Amino acid sequence: MGPDWADVAIGGVTLRVSAPAPSVEALGQIGSPVSLYTSLQVRAESLSLYGFDTPEGRQTFETLIGISGIGPRVALSILSTFRPEALAAAVDSGDIKSFTVVPGVGRKTASRILLELKGKLELDWNIGSVSTLDSDALDALTALGYSPVEAREALSALPKDGNSATEDKVRMALQQLAG
Repeated sequence: MGPDWADVAIGGVTLRVSAPAPSVEALGQIGSPVSLYTSLQVRAESLSLYGFDTPEGRQTFETLIGISGIGPRVALSILSTFRPEALAAAVDSGDIKSFTVVPGVGRKTASRILLELKGKLELDWNIGSVSTLDSDALDALTALGYSPVEAREALSALPKDGNSATEDKVRMALQQLAG
């Protein structure tokens, strides 16, 4: 097992499965039974198998590789940075800055991803999108050194109280991040 792959034995045959980091971590200990949602990619010179711990992960991967210029390696990097729900929230809010922390993704590629994915991802995965009212709190958390992904997840976990001031949201998000 490596950071982005695992060898899976199936009936005496061992297959190397490439996977995003969260899916590899979810596999458990070496030798334990595993269940993966897989995507077989057939190229002229090779067959490549990609595995995911959720059907949403596989669906998101297949949607990502459908974007011009996004191959399986970049798609895995994106899914190693974002869970599918967080990716859908970042796309929904048009947050280019979140994508630039992904290895292999610059501003131009991030813009293309946002444009191509807008409306393509299922947004009913119990995501907590950051509203425009929370964008000031998101900016404050990133200014404090948290990644946009960490800040977005912390803000998404807060109670949906539209009356909270930005300072209160930042304070509660910091408590989420510390705990």
